[in-house]
Amino acid sequence: MDASQVAAIGLSVINSIAMLIIISVGLAVIFGMMGLINLAHGEFLMLGAYMTVTFYRLGLGFWVACLLGALSVGLFGVIIERCLVRFLYGRLAAMMLATWGLSLIIIQGVTIVFGTSTHSLPTPLGSFRIGSYSFSQYSIVVDVAAIAMLALVFVVFTRTRYGAMARASTLDPKMAAAIGIDVRRVNMLTFGFGAALSGLGGALLSALAGVVPTFGQQYVGNAFMTVISGGGAVLTGTASASVLLGGVQGAVANLSTAFLGSIALLVVAIVLLRFMPNGISGKWGRRF
Repeated sequence: MDASQVAAIGLSVINSIAMLIIISVGLAVIFGMMGLINLAHGEFLMLGAYMTVTFYRLGLGFWVACLLGALSVGLFGVIIERCLVRFLYGRLAAMMLATWGLSLIIIQGVTIVFGTSTHSLPTPLGSFRIGSYSFSQYSIVVDVAAIAMLALVFVVFTRTRYGAMARASTLDPKMAAAIGIDVRRVNMLTFGFGAALSGLGGALLSALAGVVPTFGQQYVGNAFMTVISGGGAVLTGTASASVLLGGVQGAVANLSTAFLGSIALLVVAIVLLRFMPNGISGKWGRRF
């Protein structure tokens, strides 16, 4: 194995890690901060992709379309929290059933509006070579975006007044309300923020895969495995699980096939949860 092959495998592994981060960080915020299981997460990814395609076809640049797509899904998340989720806190089974039904409604609604045909966007930027291997420059953008999304989550929840209120509302809602924090408003903003991150993930993926109404279903399984394997710590749990699962998937996929890479990810997640049922961060004292 020569140096160029090692470098190519290394870049592929990093890209696999980054992909898990961008598809799961929004779900991690909603699960880790609010304790909610959002079964419509895949559809939030899908909406981000569709909104990006829509804004791009209106003549906006790809990067502007990505930003607007993420913000649109964030706004949609706020509306969903106000109209549906706020009535289901503390009722896990009802929350799962409601968000599963929401996912079906979103898929049907998008199918009516956009049809079943595949929508695609040109991949931005060009390519570069390492020896005989060719890589898209956009894959590097995805890697950087994954780091930026983690950094954004860290800054928002540890360096802002809203972040302090969100963490207080998570740890002890009654005490937070007693000291004047509007817990309902904080929950609305947190759900919207998580939805916006999911929308951004879908926006970034829109240049890598054809966008169809079932777009999110190809990613949602890996997203849930990453978040549950990471545990309740939004940042460190998601990052560590992404490194472990994405590293295994990328390495196995490069040495064999993509199918075996996906199987390896699943096996590692199952073994991990067998010995660490609360995830990697289950015994950590810090939530982040």
